[in-house]
Amino acid sequence: MTIPGWPEVFRGTAALAAGLVTPDLLRGPRFRRLLPDTYAPADAHADLRLRSLAAYLWAGPDAVLCGYSAAEVLGASCAPRAAPAEVAVTAVRAGPRSRDGVVVRRDVLDPDEVTGVRGVRVTTRLRTAFDLARWSGPTEGVVAVDALSRGSFAPDVLLNLAARHTHARGVRRVVDALVWADPRAGSPPETRLRLVLVRGGLPRPVPQHPVLDDARRTALWLDLAYPDHRLGIEYDGGGHFATPEAARADAGRHTRLVAAGWRVLRYTALDMHRRPDEIVAEVGQVLDHSRRDAGQRAVEIDRSR
Repeated sequence: MTIPGWPEVFRGTAALAAGLVTPDLLRGPRFRRLLPDTYAPADAHADLRLRSLAAYLWAGPDAVLCGYSAAEVLGASCAPRAAPAEVAVTAVRAGPRSRDGVVVRRDVLDPDEVTGVRGVRVTTRLRTAFDLARWSGPTEGVVAVDALSRGSFAPDVLLNLAARHTHARGVRRVVDALVWADPRAGSPPETRLRLVLVRGGLPRPVPQHPVLDDARRTALWLDLAYPDHRLGIEYDGGGHFATPEAARADAGRHTRLVAAGWRVLRYTALDMHRRPDEIVAEVGQVLDHSRRDAGQRAVEIDRSR
């Protein structure tokens, strides 16, 4: 006999009924209780995905994972740190209530706004983007739309849902998010860095821009780029230097970009948090220098004719 979620996350009563565990074993060191009657192996990392699956089982048969939980299960991770699990239920009065670590939402979901992922009901990528755009702040809403639309749908399609759910709370935020969204973004930090630049008054950079390496017959991809100025902007999450091999590969990549005539500026999450104005000033200064140099070259060419 099998039970939903076993052995990753499961209802204790179901596991007991199936003879998979005993009461003493369930209370012992091998398992941890995530929610009432909802357990996981003690050594399992209680990340958002695991906590979301636990919330799905705990909330009952009518539950649908939504918001950041749906994004996680759909493979479009974009949640801020310590985000709670989110689950939608159709019952207005009955059913579970929000509790520590779990947000229970009561909302209208049309049949075409729900899909299944390995036996778990979740809101579709489109509905999840719509919800997160209207529930989140002006930056994280764009981050969510970028992450969920990547390789899936054009962000403007969200206007159809906005028209369908005109009275939904926060629907105006969806329209605002579309002004800044770009499905080419490679990751949530790259979206946040792009927003620092464009909201600071700089031109829109090109996300995931390829720089051809003819000698190696490959391409070097820049997180953000101003191709006309041969300027790349990259998010440095620390993984570049995680191992000596990674550090050497990153140094070689940077050398090839410089050899191709590119200048690359790199910023961390701490930079974006503490000094966004300085980032805008630094990038703007490089762009201004590039424009002046281009203008000077144009004058020199004109004089030589």
